[in-house]
Amino acid sequence: MFKSIYPYTQELIAEYKEHTANEIETKLLKGEKAFRDMLNIPLDQRRQWMAQVAKSMRDNVKEHATIISQEMGKTLQEATAEVQKCATTIDYYVENIEQILQPRIISSDASKSYVSYEPKGIILAIMPWNFPYWQVFRFAIPNILAGNAGLLKHASNVSGCALAIEKLFTESGFPEGTFQTVLLSSQHIEPIIADPRVQGVTLTGSTPAGKSVAALAGKYIKKTVLELGGSDPFIVLKDADIKEAAKVAVQGRMQNAGQSCIAAKRWIVEKPAVAEFTQAVAEILQAMKQGDPMLESTNMGPMARPDLAEDLGRQLKETISQGAHLVLGGTYEGCNFAPTLLTGVTADMTAFREETFGPLGVIIEAAGEEAAIALANETDFGLGSALWTKDLEKAARLARQIESGNVFINAMVRSDARLPFGGVKQSGYGRELSLEGTHEFLNVKTVYIH
Repeated sequence: MFKSIYPYTQELIAEYKEHTANEIETKLLKGEKAFRDMLNIPLDQRRQWMAQVAKSMRDNVKEHATIISQEMGKTLQEATAEVQKCATTIDYYVENIEQILQPRIISSDASKSYVSYEPKGIILAIMPWNFPYWQVFRFAIPNILAGNAGLLKHASNVSGCALAIEKLFTESGFPEGTFQTVLLSSQHIEPIIADPRVQGVTLTGSTPAGKSVAALAGKYIKKTVLELGGSDPFIVLKDADIKEAAKVAVQGRMQNAGQSCIAAKRWIVEKPAVAEFTQAVAEILQAMKQGDPMLESTNMGPMARPDLAEDLGRQLKETISQGAHLVLGGTYEGCNFAPTLLTGVTADMTAFREETFGPLGVIIEAAGEEAAIALANETDFGLGSALWTKDLEKAARLARQIESGNVFINAMVRSDARLPFGGVKQSGYGRELSLEGTHEFLNVKTVYIH
């Protein structure tokens, strides 16, 4: 049985039974049939059905946001914004999918030669709990519009979200089986990846999970896209707008209780700006209210599970024992972890070397610009990064030196349907969103006419 537990109180919300092998086979049969049916359905019809999904989400936004908050603990305000972002992304793709899928004419010695982008079949999505709607929809929207079918294996603690998303697609008009949820433990995933009806696997999660799934997919020659962990640098140079940088640093670190792959996990600050930046972020953190995510007065909810809070507590304790200074916070009970700030963090400390997945801000002093970039790159991860400076020419030059899939100048790192999203190094490979992400699970077919 999979259990949904309200993180703030540890109250049991619901239990869900794992699907049997026969039930999974039925879902694969339905998914394959839906894929075959979709080959004969005009794009305009798929666009209409997808627009209906967005309308239903907007009409029932409170219901969907409540499921998110109850299952993984983010504030109701954050959950509402997540649902709305999914609907807005549908709007973008409904408007632009025809152009994204347009065949590309290429001049050659043929009478005519071009590249077409065609669907391949069922795509398995293995998704995490931290953004239980957004992570799913940023995969599902372009793939289903392009003609693929989707099969979701969600994190077990957000099974209610997974089933609610399936219901949205089922009731929108898409053929039965176009998008389905499978309730399954990770150790039972290999038969699905091996199944010839499944033509690709996309995973958002930890680096160890990515390595495991990539190995299985490689065994069966299946295309993968991996969006894995991150330890994003947030670089503040001495000529930056320090107060604005501090505001965005806290937002980028503390949203979703710090449980985001692209959170601003390492605040790397040029030495002359350290004192001002430290004071500014401390004032903002002190004003934050952590607590019941269902209350409007709460601006940071609990972490999703007690074991996650305990692991962050271990990283905090180790880093302090290694010489870092605790400025504020540092306490937790159950899933409720106070916003915490450390200063004096160096590159040999736990909070620098490991990914910290929770509300922990750490300040790392850099002697200058070159040192800041070197510290930013001194990690196995390479998902996102932010750079703060008023000199935009310098920013463009330094951005090329940062080893990450995304660099945001004077802004918070975020995913946007108009821009490709993904990482390098241990943060994974492949892209989601935009044209590049849409083409990942399509047959890029060369057509040569003599």
